[in-house]
Amino acid sequence: MPDFIHIHPDDNVAVALTAIAAGTEFAGVKANVDIPQGHKIALKPMAVNDQVMKYGFSIGHATTPIAPGDWVHTHNMKTNLSGEIEYTYNPKITHPAPQQPGTFMGYRRKDGKVGIRNEIWIIPTVGCVNDIAKAMVKENQDLVTGSIDGLYTFPHPFGCSQTGADHAQTRKLLAALTRHPNAGAVLVLHLGCENLTHEQFVEELGQFDENRVKFLTCQQVEDEFEVGRALLQELADFAASFQREPIAASELVIGMKCGGSDGLSGITANPTVGRFSDMLVAQGGSTVLTEVPEMFGAEGFLMDRCIDETVFRKAVDMINGFKNYFLRHNEVVYENPSPGNKAGGITTLEDKSCGCVQKGGSAPIMDVIGYGDAVTTKGLNMLYGPGNDLVSATALTAAGAHMVLFTTGRGTPFGAPAPTMKISTNTPLAIKKAGWIDFNAGVVADGLRTLDEAGADLMQLVLEVASGKQTKTEERGFREISIFKDGVVL
Repeated sequence: MPDFIHIHPDDNVAVALTAIAAGTEFAGVKANVDIPQGHKIALKPMAVNDQVMKYGFSIGHATTPIAPGDWVHTHNMKTNLSGEIEYTYNPKITHPAPQQPGTFMGYRRKDGKVGIRNEIWIIPTVGCVNDIAKAMVKENQDLVTGSIDGLYTFPHPFGCSQTGADHAQTRKLLAALTRHPNAGAVLVLHLGCENLTHEQFVEELGQFDENRVKFLTCQQVEDEFEVGRALLQELADFAASFQREPIAASELVIGMKCGGSDGLSGITANPTVGRFSDMLVAQGGSTVLTEVPEMFGAEGFLMDRCIDETVFRKAVDMINGFKNYFLRHNEVVYENPSPGNKAGGITTLEDKSCGCVQKGGSAPIMDVIGYGDAVTTKGLNMLYGPGNDLVSATALTAAGAHMVLFTTGRGTPFGAPAPTMKISTNTPLAIKKAGWIDFNAGVVADGLRTLDEAGADLMQLVLEVASGKQTKTEERGFREISIFKDGVVL
């Protein structure tokens, strides 16, 4: 197993693949101090304000003189980022060579859409009925029989005392979840006096199958549990009519997310997901990349891959729009990485972002979609959403992602409404948190698999999960939502 990796020929730092003792030599340079796993070592001397290069890209500048063999981190470098900037479209489009799509066993819905789970979902329109929804789930587990994969609800604190864009976002997000094809049937649960009214919700939802979606307004009935039971029985009868059948991987939509990242994220797990993304796109499927603030500083990896100037302009508006969102709230755009990221070896937002966008592989960006919008274009899509794990994973689900691939170097137990597959960046995490991790990309750092081989392994696991194999979060029933909020609470 190698001690370090020199990612790009233009880089003046290398990354420790394991904890390195002072005196260890790499490329003719000896470590002057102990270098933690995932952290950077200087390969060349740097003066104050010299650019620190990683991934062939500047991730910040030196704040003190740096000698070859020095540990390069927050004590001697900082970000270059500021506010909005101008972008120029210089297209560099590379299409993956087409591949014959694999198959999985999924559920074909009556509208032609495809699900990888056949669940019954209870969607509360307002936080006041959260506990009613949770009680209904607990009391009606006997309905989970045959081809029905589960009965779940997704509590949240919103749906009332919201105005303007926040109210619209809540309504749009909940309607999008109601349309999700992993739900064979849905009960929409109202209180009755919230400002997200039944009429508003139905208008937002649009055309729907009355056998698949039913509504209950608790204030309008004497016993909501008795009425709810009857409605859930009807929904269970409908959902039970669906059976798994062979479906081409070209119909999959897979969300891509990272959280608790470390210095190996951009070297092992994220590029493994990138290889998978390119493979699925080559088979005619779709992937979705979000976490806009974690694109800051790495936009250059993405902008020139937009399929045309229209998509490029949408990407520019998304990036600068999110920067403006920060600035409106008097926040700097580089208020990132987290303490855990830094402990794992990530120094600046550029460092984090350059690793984050590796999940997008090399395929062209075919579309840029808004929060709560559905993926409608095959291939790689970008989605407006924050870096926050719960909010962005919920947005990926609402966009129609059948599954979320979640890379992590520190570990997290969180699960979205869609099956959430945890991918570790390093083997020690996969061993320590075997109850959290589904796939170990640390084998790349260990020298046991190449990125291409790991990507192919991940594709096989994705097809198995799409066919019914449960993720670790599913086994424990870990699934929740969080809705993006910007404005006031009344």
